[in-house]
Amino acid sequence: MGSIGLHIMLSLLIWMAQGSPQLRRANDRHGQCTYTFTVPSPREGSCSEPGEVNTAIQDLRRENSDLRQHTDSLQTRVTLLERVVNKMLGGEVSGHSTFAPQASENVHQELERLRREKDEWEGQRGSLEMAYSDLLKEKSSLEEEKQNLNERLEKVQGQCPKVAEVPRTRDQQVSPRQVSRWGADGVGYQELKSELTALPASRMIPESHSVLESSENKGIGGSCGELTWVGVPSTFRKADSIAGKYGVWMKDPEPASPFTRDTIWRINTVGADIRQVMEYENTDQLAKGYPAKVYVLPRSMESNGAVVYRGSLYYQRRKSRILVKYDFKTESVAVQKELPNAGYHGKFPYSWGGYTDIDLAVDEMGLWVIYSTENMKGSVVISQLDPTTLDVKQSWETSIRKQSVANAFMICGTLYTVGSYSSSSTTVNFAFDTQTGVQRQISVPFQNQYGYASMIDYNPNEKKIYGWDNFNMVAYDVRLSKM
Repeated sequence: MGSIGLHIMLSLLIWMAQGSPQLRRANDRHGQCTYTFTVPSPREGSCSEPGEVNTAIQDLRRENSDLRQHTDSLQTRVTLLERVVNKMLGGEVSGHSTFAPQASENVHQELERLRREKDEWEGQRGSLEMAYSDLLKEKSSLEEEKQNLNERLEKVQGQCPKVAEVPRTRDQQVSPRQVSRWGADGVGYQELKSELTALPASRMIPESHSVLESSENKGIGGSCGELTWVGVPSTFRKADSIAGKYGVWMKDPEPASPFTRDTIWRINTVGADIRQVMEYENTDQLAKGYPAKVYVLPRSMESNGAVVYRGSLYYQRRKSRILVKYDFKTESVAVQKELPNAGYHGKFPYSWGGYTDIDLAVDEMGLWVIYSTENMKGSVVISQLDPTTLDVKQSWETSIRKQSVANAFMICGTLYTVGSYSSSSTTVNFAFDTQTGVQRQISVPFQNQYGYASMIDYNPNEKKIYGWDNFNMVAYDVRLSKM
């Protein structure tokens, strides 16, 4: 096609886009019938030369090619975006487009980055929400205690009769802190009660019940006895994030190969999805913050009532009364079983809260669980478990209200409870001996050095108590009387 033909085609295109043509029909000088289209140019005042027309057509072709490439690029980006959105929403990816391997890899990397960021944000949000909720609980508790103290003070001042002063000998002098206030045993007074210096158990109950009955207590760590002393806590590490305000850390008293008695296990328990268990070779690695391995549980755990025993982690599954045995060697669940009638998820927790309804423990006698039921109306139930099957071997019912004590642990088959989680100077205030069924009040000083003890567990091999106190991992030496 010549330049004139191109010119005519270009004119037709312009007419189709904007102009209105004029059609003329006439015979030429040879008598041939011809049709003539006349279209005014919307931009040019005069006709272009053929070379200029070619240039214009080439420009149009280039613009068309650029536009097509830009459209293809937009289509690719839109399709990629649709895939990312579908992935985030959990939907199925649909479509028939074929992408280069590099583009697919980029999409995969972007999705992984978005998932990580989403998990991090959700974890931080859950941690902050739980920390904020705990602060509100503490504030409310302090305000309630203040009000109760003022009311009691007014009541005592208004009702106490004046008694004539009776001379006393030096041996008969009694300090105000020795006055018993055991009448205020309600949950609302638990922290007040823990602040008071408890009377020795021998002054409050019959002499025949003041000492635990001796029995043949042979198990982990050798001979058994009654708890008589708890030392000053030693601090091994402080958690470095809000997720570590509460937690659990321990050693296995009967480790299974390849683990040793120096191996340390740690779990941060703040958050809605508690699944990470950190393994450290020893206390030095714990102090440096270098875990040898991090295990991810298949299902979330509830609060910080877990223990490690014979190479497995025993814990309560989140929002349920199901107990789980997780084998560290195979990194899988070995067995799980429901704890019959146990309260859970805030039904019967310790006084500090934290969904501590079900608390597992280990001592010289084996594996235990501390909890309560509807039938017991919140009083502590102790059950000994078969560590292989998680079956309940035997249970004991006590009259200790679970929500009136801050924590509990087992030593030589005896349950011990702690009065306060926040008082810097509280006591181990109750003991229940499963060998004799005898329950009694005691007063063994106990320190909450950092003001918020959320976990207290006993290691029968080391004769130590492990604790988690307001971000800090601590341990206490103990003394047991000889039987």
